[in-house]
Amino acid sequence: MNRVSFIFQYASAFMLFVFSTFASWYEGSELRDRPWEWKHSAFFSKVFNGEVMESTDISQLDHFIYAAKFKPIFPILMMFSLTFIFILSGYLLLKHNTKKLIVFHFCLGIMFFLLGAMVSDSPTVGGKYFTSLFIITCMLNFIISLILFLKLRKGNEQIFKTTFLS
Repeated sequence: MNRVSFIFQYASAFMLFVFSTFASWYEGSELRDRPWEWKHSAFFSKVFNGEVMESTDISQLDHFIYAAKFKPIFPILMMFSLTFIFILSGYLLLKHNTKKLIVFHFCLGIMFFLLGAMVSDSPTVGGKYFTSLFIITCMLNFIISLILFLKLRKGNEQIFKTTFLS
């Protein structure tokens, strides 16, 4: 791939990430009007300020939690675009070292598995979607690392055959 292609991919993913971040933040601001949900969705506010008594006590970060739980379209787009940026960066940095690229995808798979396990108990629509997406992304990263491993192994077998058996 040429440099222009990578720049276009980065720019597109970054613009999608910025747009979906603002949309998620805006949709999540509905939390301020739902005091009965503060106990369950104002995680960062509790960590930073203690108990939430008024809507002004709610952290901006809690908007994303609320949006992910109840209006998950834009948070899912955030996840996809950020994941794409991360994978593209990993590919660009590690494309000449297949072993490190295998480890990179394997570690991403573990990270997404753990994220899926963390949100798997959520009874909300967004929690169910995120659990599924995290597990699917986990499996895709494991599959990519397996394919890269098999390619590396096959390449090493070819080198062995040409070096020692010819």
